[in-house]
Amino acid sequence: MNNSELGELCLLAGKIMLENGAETYRVEDTMMRIAGSFGINNPNSYVTPTGIIFSLCGTEQTKLAQISKRTTDLYKVIIVNSISRKLSTGEISAEEAYSTLRKIEKENLMYPIYVKVIAASILSGFSLIMFNGEWKDFFSAFLAGGAGFLCVSYLHRLVDIKFFTEFVAALIVGLVTHFFKYIGFGLDLSTIIVASIMPLVPGLLITNAVRDLMAGHLVSGLSKGAEAVLTAFAIGAGVAIVFSLFK
Repeated sequence: MNNSELGELCLLAGKIMLENGAETYRVEDTMMRIAGSFGINNPNSYVTPTGIIFSLCGTEQTKLAQISKRTTDLYKVIIVNSISRKLSTGEISAEEAYSTLRKIEKENLMYPIYVKVIAASILSGFSLIMFNGEWKDFFSAFLAGGAGFLCVSYLHRLVDIKFFTEFVAALIVGLVTHFFKYIGFGLDLSTIIVASIMPLVPGLLITNAVRDLMAGHLVSGLSKGAEAVLTAFAIGAGVAIVFSLFK
């Protein structure tokens, strides 16, 4: 590979990681390690949640990758890290690594939607127990949490506005929970709602924001923190509207 192609390899690895939930410092570290495995000692990178700027050295052309969609698929992050380590030890060539990364970028390695909905339902049910809820409310939280996660999963395919999808999902959770209470299927309304919205809470985003701030990546940390705050506001607003309707 020439330097231009090597730059494309580093940029592609960083792009895949950033799109799938990796921390900013990890993205930069991986690109640096890949470049270093080919004898490039002083590459330059600037990573934000919406874009990557990367250059092997001062005389090379600077490359830019725009990050328009972000999700959580840590399996892809693990694969890219594994490829980086294999490049450092010489187990694979740059061409093989680039081909593999191109394949990973296009593949959907996530679990099917029904598996994720079941997992979200289980999380909601046992979150209720963790919050000192009663076992008789377990299935109310189980069903409401699954309904909310199913809603946000399908709405995200139709509307590319994260705030709106999370707001509607929280609204659905509140309505379903109030319906269960109305028919006598759920008793502790507040605990059921809190447990049911747990799959919607941006836990990884908050963790990455704090980790980036601790690592000195202030722009990325603050922007991820702002995104987490907006998500929390959307969830809170959806639930608050339901409470205002049925008070």
